[in-house]
Amino acid sequence: MLDEPRAGRLAAWGNALFAGLVSPDDAMAGAVGTDTVHRVVGLPDEPGAVGLTLAFGRMRALGVRGLRIALPAPGHPLGLSGPAAFNSAAIEAGEAVLASGCPLGLVPEVDEVGPVGDVLTDVVWRCLPVRPAAPADVPSLGEAERELAEVLRDATEALTRLDVAGAGPMALTRLEAYRARMERGRQLLAPGYPPRAVRVLELAGRVGALVAIADEAAGEGHGGAVSAGQIAERDRVLRAVERAARRARVAAYNAYAEELERQRG
Repeated sequence: MLDEPRAGRLAAWGNALFAGLVSPDDAMAGAVGTDTVHRVVGLPDEPGAVGLTLAFGRMRALGVRGLRIALPAPGHPLGLSGPAAFNSAAIEAGEAVLASGCPLGLVPEVDEVGPVGDVLTDVVWRCLPVRPAAPADVPSLGEAERELAEVLRDATEALTRLDVAGAGPMALTRLEAYRARMERGRQLLAPGYPPRAVRVLELAGRVGALVAIADEAAGEGHGGAVSAGQIAERDRVLRAVERAARRARVAAYNAYAEELERQRG
């Protein structure tokens, strides 16, 4: 959970483009991020793969007004609305984008080649039909912010028992990389998002970093839990924190589309 989801980048920059706040080239660059190239296949009236700039234009012509994301996990279809084929593909990928105004969804397929330090990342977004229904289990920004605060308060004692200070070099390196990304530019969302969405996304990222470090610590034998019961309790608490962080991320990225829906009544 330390990395920004590709679905989040695609939705955020697509929304900024639809709102007229960024140029098509800037939207494409923001959505691609550090990947090599993104393409979209399966768009209506497009027989082959197209680049993101053309895909955004085609989506707007199809009536797409905004983009939401889903960050599902097995047993938790967060942000999904069906049908089963789309849900299954999204759960396997761990993320997806859903269009508002047109029943379409996008699921990423990622191909990475090359040695460490020189990896080429090719992302193909597969367009599939979705059910025009309310997404599952997505909180409002206010609900997500309160939930994160509550789950952190409830988990404080359990996390303290984990020897986070001894989490190992890999976990600490990942945390420092996350902090560096947070400080670089501070633009976690594209233009047009409300400040509260940025605040919630930052908090969700920090919570995700804590979960990653705690998992790393446990994997290296640095966790405080020693009995089977303690290990089970630690895992239960951490999964609750991780779930709340995912819900908050979805709420933050979906804030633009949700506001559009409210304005339309």
